Amino acid sequence: MKLALLSALVSSVAAFAPASTGKSATSLNVAFNPEFGGEVFDPMGLGKMYEIKGAFPNMFPHPQYMEESEIKHGRMAMLAWTGVWATESGLHFPGAPVADDWTNALGVWAREDPGGFGIVLALLCIAEGEGVSHAGDNFRGVSKKTPGDMGFDWMGMTKKLSAEKLERYKTVEKKNGRAAMIAMASLFAMKSIPGSVPIMDLLGAN
Repeated sequence: MKLALLSALVSSVAAFAPASTGKSATSLNVAFNPEFGGEVFDPMGLGKMYEIKGAFPNMFPHPQYMEESEIKHGRMAMLAWTGVWATESGLHFPGAPVADDWTNALGVWAREDPGGFGIVLALLCIAEGEGVSHAGDNFRGVSKKTPGDMGFDWMGMTKKLSAEKLERYKTVEKKNGRAAMIAMASLFAMKSIPGSVPIMDLLGAN
């Protein structure tokens, strides 16, 4: 299982990692999204459905909302992947409950350490509430909030970055978030439907 997790992580990150580019790039989008020449990959036009004339007002989400959702779920998937990798590798917080399988770890934690579970759940609710407070404006495309920016930069790290480097980091986060979402979906499929992820079978995962 450890080998399978490591192999899947390396291959997924490699698939989505931005290609190195020189200073001759004329656009940040092209520089950090070279796969499609800097253009958004949306062959079905899902990101433009909000422009459909004759539809009910606010029937379809604006790209602001979709980008916010992608970033948030990508971050959740990266945290989830890290948790699975850590526990399957035998890494645990001292004194924390230990489950025999990552798929039932949440229930074991909630049952054996309700206090710690409640604290983390409360923090997650606060973070989610911050995002929900902007959801309506994002959905309509009138939000002044930058997608993914929770205003939590107490060390001022982003202020020290150039516009080019900041854009690169944003792109790296999105791509690794997408890779993590695919990886987590694969792990859940592997656990739920035996044989649904052949590469895991070849690597001896269970």
